[in-house]
Amino acid sequence: MQGLRLLFPSTATCTLKKLLTPPIQSSSSSSSYSYTRTNLFHQHQHQQQLCTTCNSNTHLHLHTLFSLHHFLKASCHFFRMQGTFYLVYFFAICMIICNDHHTLLYALPAVFDPQMLLLSSFSQPYGTSRRTERNKEFVETLQHYGVIKSKKVADVMGTIDRGLFVSDETLAYVDSPMSIGYNATISAPHMHAMCLELLEQNLQPGMRALDVGSGTGYLTACFAKMVEKQGHVVGVEHIPELADSSVKNIEKSAAAPLLKDGALQIHVGDGREGWPEHAPYDAIHVGAAAPEIPRPLIDQLKPGGRMVIPVGNMFQDLKVVDKNQDGSISVRSETPVRYVPLTSRDSQIQGI
Repeated sequence: MQGLRLLFPSTATCTLKKLLTPPIQSSSSSSSYSYTRTNLFHQHQHQQQLCTTCNSNTHLHLHTLFSLHHFLKASCHFFRMQGTFYLVYFFAICMIICNDHHTLLYALPAVFDPQMLLLSSFSQPYGTSRRTERNKEFVETLQHYGVIKSKKVADVMGTIDRGLFVSDETLAYVDSPMSIGYNATISAPHMHAMCLELLEQNLQPGMRALDVGSGTGYLTACFAKMVEKQGHVVGVEHIPELADSSVKNIEKSAAAPLLKDGALQIHVGDGREGWPEHAPYDAIHVGAAAPEIPRPLIDQLKPGGRMVIPVGNMFQDLKVVDKNQDGSISVRSETPVRYVPLTSRDSQIQGI
């Protein structure tokens, strides 16, 4: 039940505000998707200059963009051209949200870079060897564009194949959130990379980690590979069907031995209450947006530990919460994001 980073030039703000609606009631994937390719280009010098001058960040009319996403996806299946999806998608979104043509021009080099098109090409389902190759290319591309900076994070994401954790493996290596059913999503890969890097120092061998809203089990498996067999990772998911399927996903992955040995566990429960049995945790990741930071999660964070959690309703920020050795808490905002809400099981299923 995870999300994506929002990063838009301030020149698009006026246009974007026209698309805003009252706070979104539904947590379904059809209303929790927005376009975020811009963040893959911000390492480009000109785009960096644009982003430096940003005065504000804002959010898209999510339902409108998700509908556009499906329309363009269908169009690209019709054309059957590798990379067409990304190309058409990028230009369409730029034309809609950007009233500054410079944004479009600065991103052109990345659009036509063949490495970048690896993230979005359409093809037939992959065999095991081809999927492994695609996952490697996918991680290398994220490194190339500065999305992944840590070698350890790159190694882990290269080892845990994202294609094993989603139902449509042809879309597994697209930098976009994906629906996983039950009004939940798997985060865009750039968010996985960001959270892994923010928590890297608290995911050393032998440490303990908690993944709230573990969903498909992908990020939970990544945590387990980082803390290795000496550590312990707990995933908490309140949708029993997702918890069951995540175990099956993990059993197909490189984290399977850790699951078998008990170093990695998936539990069904209300993640807002954490999982006290194995507390305190060196690292806590929350994959859905809470109105405020849940007190039980703060209590279960070890002194010296770190929690990464999206906080907010319509407007959300990814918060980095550090617990000092004296038990005091330091909180900072990392970036604006868009996640589905952290709520009860019934509310999530009903989309309220």
